[in-house]
Amino acid sequence: MKNIVILISGGGSNMAAIVNAAQRGRWADHYGARVAAVISNKADAKGLEFASAQGIVTEVLDHKVYPSREAFDAALAQLIDRYDSPEQPVLVLLAGFMRILTPAFVNRYAGRLVNIHPSLLPAFAGLHTHQRAIEAGCQVAGATVHLVTAELDHGPILAQAVVPVLPGDTADTLAARVLTQEHLLYPQAVTGLLQKLA
Repeated sequence: MKNIVILISGGGSNMAAIVNAAQRGRWADHYGARVAAVISNKADAKGLEFASAQGIVTEVLDHKVYPSREAFDAALAQLIDRYDSPEQPVLVLLAGFMRILTPAFVNRYAGRLVNIHPSLLPAFAGLHTHQRAIEAGCQVAGATVHLVTAELDHGPILAQAVVPVLPGDTADTLAARVLTQEHLLYPQAVTGLLQKLA
């Protein structure tokens, strides 16, 4: 069984969308894949409650107790590697995980570390994507699922969804419309990746 580990920091709505898609699409039967664990760097992340209710193993690894980014990433890798095996390399999905990962961590999971970003990359990498899109006068915005590389919000694009920017949009209204597309896009992109890896 190919294990999927999802990293979150908050509500975990994209994680929930993936878990629901895995159950509906019977990933275990079709691709030999399952969401094995959800790990958060915050103990109060609401997404942990959802994952636990689905019978998924949850872990908390508080980044604040580690002296450096490297130390935290090393401990995180140790947790993830419990679900890893040479025959079935673990797939690691970032779903609102608000930590910049070190190059060593990224390289360790190269080709199987996936992120979703709320813009049409390569436009608007980083934070405040919706406000920046509105201020730039963009007529469209959207979301991108991509493989993670050491450069922030770069890496090969797996899938994108386009959302119109409407007159009178605020960062919040645009974010809400983009998020509904993220919930469709991320599971689709992971399904496509599982089909390639099967």
